[in-house]
Amino acid sequence: MLDVEHDSSAGSRHVRFEPDDRPPLALTAGMGLQFAILTIAGIVLTPAIIIRAADGSDSYLMWAVFAAAAVSGISTIMQAVRFGRIGTGYVLLMGTSGAFIAVCVTALVQGGPSLLATLVVASSLFQFLLAARLSLFRRLLTPTVAGTVLMLIAVTVMPLVFDMVAASPEGSSEWSGPTSTLATLIVIVAIALKSSGSLRMWAPVIGVVAGSITAALFGLYDIDRVAEAPWIGLPDAGWPGLDLSFGSTFWSLLPAFILVTLIGAIETLGDSVAIQRVSWRKPRAVDYRVVQGAVAADGAGNLLSGLAGTVPNTTYSNSVSITELTGVASRRVGVAIGASFIVMALVPKFLALVLAVPDAVVAAYVTVLMAMLFVVGMRIVVEEASDYRKGLIAGVSFWIGVGFQNGVIFPEYLEGFAGGLLENGMTAGGLAAIALTVFMEATQARRQRLRADLAITELPQIREFLNGVATSHGWGMPMSLRLNAVAEETLLTLLDSEDPDRGDVGRSLRITASKQDGRAVLEFVAAARGENIEDRLALLDEPAAARPVERDVSLRLLRHFATSVVHQQYHELEIVTVHVNPPQRPDAD
Repeated sequence: MLDVEHDSSAGSRHVRFEPDDRPPLALTAGMGLQFAILTIAGIVLTPAIIIRAADGSDSYLMWAVFAAAAVSGISTIMQAVRFGRIGTGYVLLMGTSGAFIAVCVTALVQGGPSLLATLVVASSLFQFLLAARLSLFRRLLTPTVAGTVLMLIAVTVMPLVFDMVAASPEGSSEWSGPTSTLATLIVIVAIALKSSGSLRMWAPVIGVVAGSITAALFGLYDIDRVAEAPWIGLPDAGWPGLDLSFGSTFWSLLPAFILVTLIGAIETLGDSVAIQRVSWRKPRAVDYRVVQGAVAADGAGNLLSGLAGTVPNTTYSNSVSITELTGVASRRVGVAIGASFIVMALVPKFLALVLAVPDAVVAAYVTVLMAMLFVVGMRIVVEEASDYRKGLIAGVSFWIGVGFQNGVIFPEYLEGFAGGLLENGMTAGGLAAIALTVFMEATQARRQRLRADLAITELPQIREFLNGVATSHGWGMPMSLRLNAVAEETLLTLLDSEDPDRGDVGRSLRITASKQDGRAVLEFVAAARGENIEDRLALLDEPAAARPVERDVSLRLLRHFATSVVHQQYHELEIVTVHVNPPQRPDAD
């Protein structure tokens, strides 16, 4: 999973309201409405893009947009309120996912809305599995895999967008579409490049408005749709139901939906980590139980989306930037945002106002969205590419995806293979990245493991194990002693030296030792407990009047011997990863 360490600059000193605070009602309602207005265009336009590209019916379009806005509201409230293990307790906006555009268009073309609904429901179940056992996938769903697939999403979607730009409606000027597209692009890009703060967040909305005005001059804006839409009400029809035949088309498309769902979950992981960083005045260690809650709420939102017959949703990264900009992180604002989405869903005239936006303007909006998505993926890959192995995985997988997307890799042999599974570049490249990651993990230097009880009486066995590790890697006695010291202090910290009889008896412990880049990496895995070691380490330099000084001894020794300490807490277990540099760097590996 993401290796996140404390950064003193990560905590925001400008946070006005933390998650547990209660801002004034007027402020809460006003910010909720503002955030919703800022985001609703993307929520509505994504299903519109998908259904228009697949030549779907107008009744289904109206239903899908209504359902998308309503489900986004419900799932945003889920994230803020936190129902059991579902949700984060933070302000995380939920909305339709642009990552699903290509696969959703394919599902609609090949099987219609009912097949799409079934695929969304089926793929959402994997998110619940991922949330429940997130710790098991931490080495597989890596940032390298996520970044590669994000770049390939743009590769698969942009051909559809270019078709929308090139096609001017019948009876209109051949320049109407390109001119409207260009006007939208110029306004969005100019504002995004030259402005800062809140105005930059409004750039897409302002650009769509400017493009729509330009399109209206050519007679492209559907004013009649807006005029005929009622002010309040529900769509008359459009719910597609579920296709439970589970034919060959379902099974050929399911892997692609699962892959995009998992990639969306990785994006949710990043968003849920980032929102924790900007929501508190004082830096805190990342709580991966919150991350699990975010993924579970994401899965619940997708389950509701499938049952409602609309496109999947995911967390929106602008939740983090908006929270950081305003300094308001109260979960009550999240509830207000969700409520605003639901109200907007019940106002057909408002939805019609967005749906009347011409395809050429929508294409410009998606171009900017996909460009930013590509850059986000590229940035993730570049950050990971300091390890040439990860860079190689990303590069090879990306070009495999591009090749399959364009049908130039052994088309005579692979055409129609597995129902056309590999004809989607994102699926082919993503599977290649996962396969290469599995290969790299499987062929790494063998990790040495020890299973023991989480008890101080196990120290002799642990010392013997670590002495063997030091010997096998050619480290001398000084490194062996250092490893022993780190293991002892980590063990004491896990046991909590303040109260050794608090009930840890019976907990099992697994220690994994390996050598990476010349240093030792020790991983301690035990059943979940309570306090985060990183948070306790951060408190060492503060006045200790409120806690017994003896509690700090093991932590101070651990900080002295270890290069870094990362403590990941999940619902089912906790993992402490400690990097230890040798006292003297060995001459050879």
